[in-house]
Amino acid sequence: MDQISTMDRKAWADQAAQVKFEGRHFINGEFVSASAGGKFEKVNPANGTTVAEVARGDAMDVDLAVAAARRAFKSGVWSRMAPRSRMEILYRYAQLIRENALEFALLDTLDMGKPVSDMINSDVPGSASTFQYFAETIDKIDGQVTNTAASELQYILRQPLGVVGCVTPWNYPLMMAAWKVAPALAAGNTVVLKPAEQSPHSASLMARLFMEAGGPAGVFNVIQGLGHEAGQALALHMDVDKIAFTGSVEVGKLMLVYAGQSNMKRVTTECGGKTPQIIMGDVPDLDTAVTYAINGIFGNQGEVCNAGSRLLVDEKLHDDFVHRFLEKSKTAFTPGDPLDPSTTMGPLVTREQQKRVLGYIDDGVKEGANLALGGDVPETLREGAYVSPTLFTGVNNQMKIAREEIFGPVAAVLPIKDIQQAVEIANDSIYGLAASIWTSDLSTAHKAARDIDAGVVWVNCFDHGDMTQPWGGFKQSGNGRDKCFETMMHHTQTKSVWIHLG
Repeated sequence: MDQISTMDRKAWADQAAQVKFEGRHFINGEFVSASAGGKFEKVNPANGTTVAEVARGDAMDVDLAVAAARRAFKSGVWSRMAPRSRMEILYRYAQLIRENALEFALLDTLDMGKPVSDMINSDVPGSASTFQYFAETIDKIDGQVTNTAASELQYILRQPLGVVGCVTPWNYPLMMAAWKVAPALAAGNTVVLKPAEQSPHSASLMARLFMEAGGPAGVFNVIQGLGHEAGQALALHMDVDKIAFTGSVEVGKLMLVYAGQSNMKRVTTECGGKTPQIIMGDVPDLDTAVTYAINGIFGNQGEVCNAGSRLLVDEKLHDDFVHRFLEKSKTAFTPGDPLDPSTTMGPLVTREQQKRVLGYIDDGVKEGANLALGGDVPETLREGAYVSPTLFTGVNNQMKIAREEIFGPVAAVLPIKDIQQAVEIANDSIYGLAASIWTSDLSTAHKAARDIDAGVVWVNCFDHGDMTQPWGGFKQSGNGRDKCFETMMHHTQTKSVWIHLG
């Protein structure tokens, strides 16, 4: 990592030119091509060039992967491995992720445009920590002996579910895969991972390194392909026991439908949000709040489920807040080459996503909002799927840009009169993933945290947390939790054993 920290743009570009892309499936410990020979092209969103061909999996490939996972599960080679032995493999695996930081960084950067510095400073270490955390939970799963009549004995076991299908998004390819795969493996399940077709390659490296860490064949499988083909086949599969999904509301709802149409498999979903950042008149430090607001919407190009896209600002501070936001934004996030360590904002993941975000910006203007910042494509970066950091003022919560998840670097400022109005606006949404409240009043903070419909609420900060933090939302933001020990429990089921002693 010390060597990586000194690399400049040329050094990263040189390394990128040497990357070997592995786009095949990983089934039963081996890389294999799609059964029908199908492939699709993966494009670098920073310049529009094709970087690799990827296997286009179908139901037949999913059958092979699920069968391998089921055989491995039934054999007990992983599910019945001694807990400490399973822990040691996941510890080694976490270390291998750290040791392969450069390759992971390049794969996700070239696939979806994330600045390479974000990969090195956040995604890679965060993913390694995820596996380390869940490894530490393995021997913390307890059974229970209940208090029964003297002639009876009941004990309750916690056992793994079986085969878990993990369907992950493109905005944090490595980290979201870690959030889904780590608790499933730690609990003793076997896994079939379907990464987003926009960002497939880091998943292949993850699977190979699991084997290198000592993981048995068939325990961690990867199926590449398109969502409506391979992803749907995985969700409909009769021998998959759970789907762990992060993605859009529309597809999340389909995952629930597919479970009902197949074997009533368990489904947990995390489906995005429209996060409010509430800045009250007694904000402890306005500059700090502005900095967090900027980071909260422009970080990762705004392609974040909990992006703080609704800035609910006390009307007494409104003009001062907007002025400081505009001034700080000039240098905080500048679009550029994601292989340049100084770049703070890369391209959006595809041209289609760029078009979608620009469409929302046009809608904002048509609805009468004031375009105070950005709203365009940087002139020198038109070969890529870039959108400039954008801020709207004069917004009300009925406008499209205030209600729908844009998934791009677009913020909207909504003036508020008091905390009651702020909470009402915050809750006037189909989403409920996260929120923040900035205030010096302890009572206001506690009441807002209690009353806001969101799974995560920050007070006088934004996007803070660690692996103990339950991550998931209310309403149409989803029904599951990532990170935290509770997630581990979601990958197990109880078995009651009742013994009549006579």
